[in-house]
Amino acid sequence: MTNLRLALPSTGALYEGTANLLSDCGLGVRRANSRRYTADIPSLPGVDVLYQRQSDITIEIDGGSADLGVVGLDRYYESRLEQGDTVLIHDGLGFGGSKLVIAVPDSWLDVTTMADLADVALEFRAKGRDLRIASKYARLVKRFLNQNGVNYVSMVHVSGGLEAAPVMGYADIIADITATGTTLRENGLRVLIDGTVIESQSVIVGNGRALANYPEKLDLTRQILEKIEASERASKYQRVTGDIQGESEEEIARQVMKRPELGGLNGPTISAVHTGKRSNWYTVQVLVKKSDLPDVVSHFRGLGGIGIAANDVQYIYRESCESYDRLVENLQPFIESDG
Repeated sequence: MTNLRLALPSTGALYEGTANLLSDCGLGVRRANSRRYTADIPSLPGVDVLYQRQSDITIEIDGGSADLGVVGLDRYYESRLEQGDTVLIHDGLGFGGSKLVIAVPDSWLDVTTMADLADVALEFRAKGRDLRIASKYARLVKRFLNQNGVNYVSMVHVSGGLEAAPVMGYADIIADITATGTTLRENGLRVLIDGTVIESQSVIVGNGRALANYPEKLDLTRQILEKIEASERASKYQRVTGDIQGESEEEIARQVMKRPELGGLNGPTISAVHTGKRSNWYTVQVLVKKSDLPDVVSHFRGLGGIGIAANDVQYIYRESCESYDRLVENLQPFIESDG
């Protein structure tokens, strides 16, 4: 069997978020220790987990060293090959939220928009030099600047400590990732009003050619996507159970459905309570949004319900997996013919 190689972030918020996500949906990773860069998923044989720096994951997938990976959307767009094999599979896992922004020194009082920055770049050019921008995202930032008419710029690549670049004198402004903006403000920097290059969060990307031409890898990807999607959907719901007395299942159903918005995702499930003699008690189950739980409990009580209980749901599957269906459509250009 051809194993699926799954690349995961080795450190940081995305590492923690990915570990929690996989654990929550029954795909917990087994790793011997934090120094090991390989692991597996006991509940899903056939998956080899590879821990990589986030900045390398898209490159590894494009190069064929990994088949699937979790990475920030910003890193994906910055690192992917324009005509490469990497495809976006799941565009929002719900963690690792941040923004890539253009920030200028607080002392630049008259610079609040990208149009203002374009004027500044022209002024710098008139003085014989380019506007210097420190960033780890040269590709995304340069494209954004061009789209906003900011010309005559020079990108300064900095591996760390971007916020200090203007103070140290090796850049005039910066473009960096931020979640709250606190670090920028503490270093005397201000985000331009319309200076958001991209809003990012964790996503799943994959090697389209490998997934299109190795059925075993595609099937394992389907299982991962289905677990994630079903678990994410289930996190919004609870199953409410209660015993209600009535003449028949049909009558109980009519009473429950007097409030159709509280009748469950697909309607109530009703079954007789067997006590050895006719008791006219029926157990009613409904699958409802967590936000509707207080109203459902009140509704059951109003119908004389007893023994009302609410339980979390681990998975809710639909007829198909949306992210997998989109993936299959996107794989068509990568299918290799026998001829």
